[in-house]
Amino acid sequence: MNLNEATLENVEYMIDTIKSKLKMATAAAMQSTHFDLARYEDIKDLYDVVISKPSFSISEVEALVSELGKLRNS
Repeated sequence: MNLNEATLENVEYMIDTIKSKLKMATAAAMQSTHFDLARYEDIKDLYDVVISKPSFSISEVEALVSELGKLRNS
């Protein structure tokens, strides 16, 4: 998978990976369809941060989830 290409499939993959890695309790509410391709680079940056660390503190998870929430379509 080439995540350098802005596709809906890549957004879905990255959002699913972020949700899984952060073990989000509200993962069902965070669907890949809630994100716009126009924000692809921001989603990719967040994805890169999430996959770069083996684990997260509670405050880190909260901050990352908050950032993910900001990227959602209004």
